[in-house]
Formats: sequence, structure tokens, C-alpha cells
Amino acid sequence: MASTVFDSLLFRNMFGTEEMRTIFGDEALVGHYLEAEAALARAEAGLGVIPAAAGARIDAAAKQLKPDFARLGKETENVGYPILPLVHQLAEAAGEAGRYVHWGATTQDIMDTASVLQLRAAFAIITRELQALRGHLAKLAAKHRNTPMAGRTHLQQALPVTFGYKVAIWLSAIDRHIARVDQALPRILVGEFAGAAGTLASVSEHGLAIQEAFCRELDLAQPVITWHAARDGFAEAVSLLGLITGTLGKIATDVMLMMATEFGEVAEPFVPGRGSSSTMPQKRNPISCELMLAAAKGVRQHVAGMLDSMIHDFERATGPWHLEWVVIPESFMLASTALANANFMLAGLVVNEARMRRNLDLTGGLIVAEAVMMAAAAKLGRQHAHDVIYDACRKAIEEGGTLAERLVAMPEVVEALGGRAAVERCCDPVNYLGLSGAMVDRVLGR
Repeated sequence: MASTVFDSLLFRNMFGTEEMRTIFGDEALVGHYLEAEAALARAEAGLGVIPAAAGARIDAAAKQLKPDFARLGKETENVGYPILPLVHQLAEAAGEAGRYVHWGATTQDIMDTASVLQLRAAFAIITRELQALRGHLAKLAAKHRNTPMAGRTHLQQALPVTFGYKVAIWLSAIDRHIARVDQALPRILVGEFAGAAGTLASVSEHGLAIQEAFCRELDLAQPVITWHAARDGFAEAVSLLGLITGTLGKIATDVMLMMATEFGEVAEPFVPGRGSSSTMPQKRNPISCELMLAAAKGVRQHVAGMLDSMIHDFERATGPWHLEWVVIPESFMLASTALANANFMLAGLVVNEARMRRNLDLTGGLIVAEAVMMAAAAKLGRQHAHDVIYDACRKAIEEGGTLAERLVAMPEVVEALGGRAAVERCCDPVNYLGLSGAMVDRVLGR
């Protein structure tokens, strides 16, 4: 019976995608162990370190082996690691050549390299999903480049912006994440073959050549030096997921707030039954946003765990390494569901432009008090203009009416602005969007 959300029949697809689950599943992981063992045998056979026939036999056995997972699991629990039990099965399958299986390697060489192979496959998905997300955000930003809405600071209306501007800010972060992943992969996709204490002593004269050939067989970079106890590559991988899901959590928070009944500015795509309440038929809850936010919070905690697991003792850790086995798969599972939900939600986001305009007009023009003040400052001076407009705002708040109605009753302001029509123009939020559109264009132009 499943016991966590990651393997639960009820929740598994809410906290991970099937594609990512496959990458971190036992079958794929053991497959990568065998892939690494086969690559090592080929590399060593090619250099004459082991007989060529033995290398070919081990390679064939690794590709054909159907591991006994029941036996492997029982022996792994006893040994503490899966490689020795798997080597036993592979050696048996390789027959006489089995004596050369795992030649010169240590358990962590195979496990670290397998983890890197998992990361390569996982980041391919992450990159693909980020690119898809970029496409959805770019379309939204372009479509709503000039759609006015209230910009809010401290949860209060501040100044007018456009919805395209808001989306372009999200988009710019996704662009940076795509660049970060591209820049980080050369540091992360590095093979590991170094032997018991990392010095390649058991194959000393051939060690670096074997290492180079081994990494080449797997299309991984060769390390400059052993990284058994230097875990910054894996820590960077999980930290990247923390940054990515942090941005997705920000997007989810904005959308959830804008979906609130009192705002009503956007809505997640409608799917019959999605986000329904068991008691309130009218409910349409922001399920995708909620899952994105939960994933972001979960990955954030795993980033802390991964940074903690960097602190290895001497040349081989006594426990921090094991923490990676929990943190890395779960972080990628959570990131995958956050990206999947973001793509679903943003691809079909419903934007209520009329409601955005209505909310923009809620304050009766007070949201553009700065615009009026700056326009009047040319004639009245900035501080005097501030005091006059401040007084008009206070009266509008306390006694009712719009800002324009208050200002047209103030000859000093009317004259400073150049007439009643100019006052009305200054008080229209659409005329005070700043460089929102130009900033959208800059992001899209990249």
C-alpha cells in the first residue's frame, strides 16, 4: 500500500508527473547502474585493462539482465547500498567474465554516475517545460500589452499598469531560469570514477585514461578531480529547482489573488468538476495554483536539506549522502508537477479585461493622484502641488466623489493643468501607464 503522495494512487499525479516518476523509478535507476557498469567494462576493455572478450560479455549481460528486484531489495537493506548486490547478479549473468565486473570502481562511482544520468533526463524535461511555459507567457504578454489594470503594492492599489507588463515580469524570470539551467548543466553532468578513496589507486597507471573513456562512453564530462565528497553539483541542481518553483509560486500567488471573487480579474481554465466543492456548487477553486504553491514550498525545504547534505565528512560521508536519495527525486517530482500545472493554467488562462478596468476605476481616479501632482508641479512646484492634490484626495475619500470632480472645483489646479479637459485626461488611469508597453516589448524582444 502506498504511503506518500509520490506513490499514492490518489495523489501521485498531483505531486509529480508520470514522465518524471519513470526517470526516478527503481527500474530506471537500476538500469542506469547497469549502464554505468557496462560503460566501465567497455572503457577498460578498449584500453586493454580487462580482456576485450570480457568487456563485450559484461556489456551484453548488463543490457540483457532482468534484475531480481526482490533479491536486490533484501540484499540492499542488509548491505546498505544496492551496488554490491547488483554486481553479484551481473557477475553471475556474465559467467566467466564476471570476475572483471566493477573493476577498479567503488559503489559511489556507480551510484553518483547513475544519479547524473537521471539528472540529465530530468533536466531535459524541465527545460522543455520551461520553454513551453515561456511560449504561453509570451502570448499573454503580447496580447495584453495594453490591457490596463490596477498595480498593487502592499495589497493596496498603487498605480496603473498593464496585465501584459505583469506577465512580462513573470516571463523575464522564466528566461533567466532557462539560461541558468543551460549554464549549470556542464557543472552538473559530470561522471564519477575514482575508486575507494578517490585516488584511483587500484588502477593507478590507467586510472585517468579509464575515467576519460568511461565518461566518454556515457557522454558525460570528465571531472577535474574526484567529487565523492564535493556535492556542489547536485546541490546546484536542486537549488535551480528551488529558484524555478519559487517563480512558479509567485505566479500562482498572483493568479490566486486575482481569482478571488472580490477581484475577479482572471480565472484558471474551466474543466467540469475541477476545483469543485463538496458543499458549495458555485465554487471554482484555483487547484493548479494551489499545487504550484505547495510544490514551491516543498522544494524550498528540500533545497535546505540539499545544502545541509553538502557537509560530508572526510573522503566518504557517513550519512549526508543518503539524504540526497530522498531530496533529489522528490524535488524533481515536485518541480515537474509545478511546471505541468503552470503550463495547463497559463495556456488557458481566462482574462477578464472588463473587470480589470472596473477595479481600476474603484477609487474614482485616486490611483492616478501622482499623475495629477506631477502634471501640476510644473506650474505650482512639486511640494505645493503635492499638498493641494493631497487635500483633494482627502476630501474625495471622506466626502465622496471622484478626484476629477474635486479638482475641477479648484481653479488653481485647473489653471495649472490647462483646463477642465486636461484635468479629466490626467485623471484617466489609462493615460498613466508609464513604460509598461515598452518594457513588455523589451522582454519579448529578447
